[in-house]
Amino acid sequence: MNNIDNLRKENELIDLFCTLAEIPSPSGEEEKVSQKIVEILTSSGIDAKHDDFGNVRAELKPTDTNKKPIALSAHMDVVGDNSAVNIRISEDGKFIETDKSRPLGSDDKVGVSAAMQLAIYLSKHPEIKHGGLELIFTKDEEQNMTGIHNVKFNEINSEYVLVLDADKLGQIQISGASYTNGTLTVDALKGGHSGIDIGDKTRLNAVKLIGELINEIPQGEYKRDEYGTVTSINIGCVIGGGVEPTIQKIVQKGQEQKSYIEYVANNCLTNIINTKAMAKYSIRSSEEENENQLIEDIKNIVEKFNKKYEGLAKAEFVAKSKMKAFEKSDDETIQKLCVEACEHIGIKGDVSSFHAGAETHIYAHEKNKNGQVLKPYLLGLADIYNMHSSNEMVDIESFKKGYEFLKESFLLFNK
Repeated sequence: MNNIDNLRKENELIDLFCTLAEIPSPSGEEEKVSQKIVEILTSSGIDAKHDDFGNVRAELKPTDTNKKPIALSAHMDVVGDNSAVNIRISEDGKFIETDKSRPLGSDDKVGVSAAMQLAIYLSKHPEIKHGGLELIFTKDEEQNMTGIHNVKFNEINSEYVLVLDADKLGQIQISGASYTNGTLTVDALKGGHSGIDIGDKTRLNAVKLIGELINEIPQGEYKRDEYGTVTSINIGCVIGGGVEPTIQKIVQKGQEQKSYIEYVANNCLTNIINTKAMAKYSIRSSEEENENQLIEDIKNIVEKFNKKYEGLAKAEFVAKSKMKAFEKSDDETIQKLCVEACEHIGIKGDVSSFHAGAETHIYAHEKNKNGQVLKPYLLGLADIYNMHSSNEMVDIESFKKGYEFLKESFLLFNK
């Protein structure tokens, strides 16, 4: 097996990454790694400090005030616990990994270490003309995003924010999907006994009715463009019928069931005509207008249903936004220069939209010190495999290239 110590001696970036990765930092317990980050940056002459929430903010002053500043953002927390992080090189010498006892934490210490390395490099080369560099390292991204929600956006000088948190080298992600919860409810206005009352045509079964609605409501991809899926809808669960007593039994027993679904199915009441049923949906979209159109389509389906079963049953669909979309900006400055940077270092720049949430979504709805709406982009600086698992690995050569990609993008921005 190759020696990780030799690689660390040969490459400052890898050494910095390993230094941070060796410090466990589960969400909400980032103090030790944040202190190390501040210590390393300060020792390089970079102004770095904790904000009131415990995020780390650092800044390199401009060497040319005619140029604009740019911000780099990454999160310090990782998926995992406080157990030791034993780092090694894979047997084929291509990857940094752990001893398989826990996740590596490359999400997002790849981003943190690359941003720090660029800042350290610039601090050693004051002859490079630039408009300033801001570093924002957040807490608790993996669980509740409390770190990014507590960033003081009105203290940020930059208009552009590069969020270094994608998982493939060369990714340039220019938009990201919202996350909206949808709740479909059906109430049948009469119940009854499944034997005695079954012939009464006015006693409709809510479970049967919700099935009719589910069949009409779209499932899967709703809209796609050149960058990928724009809008989608996914049904998460359907609950209905005589399940309340069964669920109560599970709660009272306080014991683990082999399969909750089987337990509920095998113990639900089949001798009633069901009066209530619910279904939960997730809706994701990188275009607010298209998401609104999907929700409107669903409400029209529900309205037709209510007319059809007026006096017998009533349905309702309620959508509740959990995270607003990160929409594509008309300003393609960063997109174009990142593609150019990839060409310069010999990798392929992959411009795309991602169908999930990230800190980009929060930045995109905030304003900086100058009242400008922030323009974030999600960049990939390494090929990361099996993320969040004990088999997590970072491709070493891709990581080195990713740092070059970041550095070249910064230099082109300040050209």
